[in-house]
Amino acid sequence: MMETRSICGTEVVIEYPNDFPIKIMGLAQDSFTQTIVEVIVLHDPTFSTERLEMRASSQGKYMGLTATVRATSREQLDNLYRALTSHPMVKVVL
Repeated sequence: MMETRSICGTEVVIEYPNDFPIKIMGLAQDSFTQTIVEVIVLHDPTFSTERLEMRASSQGKYMGLTATVRATSREQLDNLYRALTSHPMVKVVL
């Protein structure tokens, strides 16, 4: 399935299924990474930590995660973004 979306005024074609990177940032806490993985798995049961990159901020206050999910539809991605952006541990999702 193919879908055309307008992002910042540019037409982008997304073909599903697709490996789709999502950046998630939040305060560095012991449970942050595991909690975010659990949220992602609810929306992409095939997700594994092998598809996760972690990067701490220079002073260690924040943790940045890049999760590459297997996107199967726009609905799935929208639901995942809503779950991540509404989670109290998450500051930013890109």
